[in-house]
Amino acid sequence: MIGVRGGARKGWQEGDVIIAPDKFKGSLTAPQVAAHLAAGLRRARPELPVLTVPVADGGDGTVDALVASGYSRLQTTVTGPVGNPVVASYAVRDETAVVELAEASGLRRLPGGPTPASALAASSVGTGELIRTAVQGGARRILLGLGGSACTDGGAGLLTAFGARLLDADGQPLPPGGAALARLETIDLSELIRVPVTIASDVDNPLLGPNGAAYTYGAQKGAGPDELAELERGLTRFAEVARRDLGVDLAERPGAGAAGGVGFGAMAFLGATMRPGVEIILEHVDFDALLSGARLVITGEGSLDEQTLHGKAPIGVARAAARAEVPVLAVSGRLQVARSMLRRFGFEDAFALTDIESDPEVCMAEAGRLLEELALRIAETGAIEPLTRNAL
Repeated sequence: MIGVRGGARKGWQEGDVIIAPDKFKGSLTAPQVAAHLAAGLRRARPELPVLTVPVADGGDGTVDALVASGYSRLQTTVTGPVGNPVVASYAVRDETAVVELAEASGLRRLPGGPTPASALAASSVGTGELIRTAVQGGARRILLGLGGSACTDGGAGLLTAFGARLLDADGQPLPPGGAALARLETIDLSELIRVPVTIASDVDNPLLGPNGAAYTYGAQKGAGPDELAELERGLTRFAEVARRDLGVDLAERPGAGAAGGVGFGAMAFLGATMRPGVEIILEHVDFDALLSGARLVITGEGSLDEQTLHGKAPIGVARAAARAEVPVLAVSGRLQVARSMLRRFGFEDAFALTDIESDPEVCMAEAGRLLEELALRIAETGAIEPLTRNAL
C-alpha cells in the first residue's frame, strides 16, 4: 500500500519504506518527488508498504512540504519584493503558522527576474504582511523559513510591516530596499508589534563582510560590484544605528546574513530564535515517531553536492534515521559528491537521474518520469532488498 501522511499516521504500518525527499529545484516539489518515487517502487514491489513524507529545510518548498503533512494552506495578497502585488501561501495547524519568505519576497516574485535595480530596491515587507495576516487569523507561533530571497534589506521591510519606522535625517520614512538604509538616522520601535518567531534556516553567515548577506548572496539577486558595495553600506549603517540607539549588536551572530539580512532584523528586533531548518520541519511532521516502525528511508534533493553536506534536508533526514538505526538511500537529479563521502554521513547508497539519462536538460524536463524509472530500477536490481527483508 502507498500511504500519504495526514494529520495522523494514516496508512502507516510496521515495515514501511519512508520516502522523505526535498524538492528537485526547478523541476518538482517535494510532494511530487515523493509521489513519483512511490509510484516507481509500487510498480516493482506492489506489496511493499510505502509512506511519503515530503520535507524541506526552511527555504522554497517548506509550505508545500507541511501542507502535504496535514497543515492547511491559506492564501492572501501581499506586497511583492518590488512593490508588485503577489498571492502568497502560508500553512497553518492549530495555533502555528508557517511562513516561507520566498512566497512573498522571493526571487521568483520579481517581474522579469533579478536586475541591478531590483537588487537595490527589493524589500521583505510582503513577508511581514504575510506574518501579520497569520497572526490576525489566530496564529500564536510563527515558523519563518528563510531562503530564496530577492531582497538585501536586513529585514527592514518586514519590520515596517509590524509598525517599525526607519527614518532619515529629516524624519522621513526611508523608501524600500537595502540601498536606502545608508541614509538611516533613526529607528522608531514605539509601535512595533512583537510576535513569537522561530527562524528555520541552514545559513550561518553574519550580516556584514565578505561572508555577509550582500557579498555572499547579492550577485544572485542581480547586484553587480557597485550594487554590492551600496548594499553593504546600507546594512552597515543599519547595524550601526541599531547598536548606537538600541543596544542591539547582533551583526556577527551566525545566521544574521540569512535571506539578505532578514535573519538579523528578525533576531534583533523581534527576538526571533534560529534553528536548522530541516530539524524543525522533521519535528513538525513527527518524523521520529514515523521512524519507529520503518525499515528503510529514501531521501534526496535535486543536486547532492557539497552544500548538501552542510546540513541540507537529506543530511537532516539521514541523521534522524541513523539515531533510529534505519538505513537510508539517497536519490537526486545529479550526484556531485563521492558515494564514499555520503556513506560517512550515514547513506547506504546513492542514485541519480544522470545514472539513467546523461542529458541534464532532459533530467530537468522529465524528472517525474525518470524518478519513477530510477525507483523501479532500484527495486528491480535488489538495492532495497537487503534493507527491507526483515520487514516483509
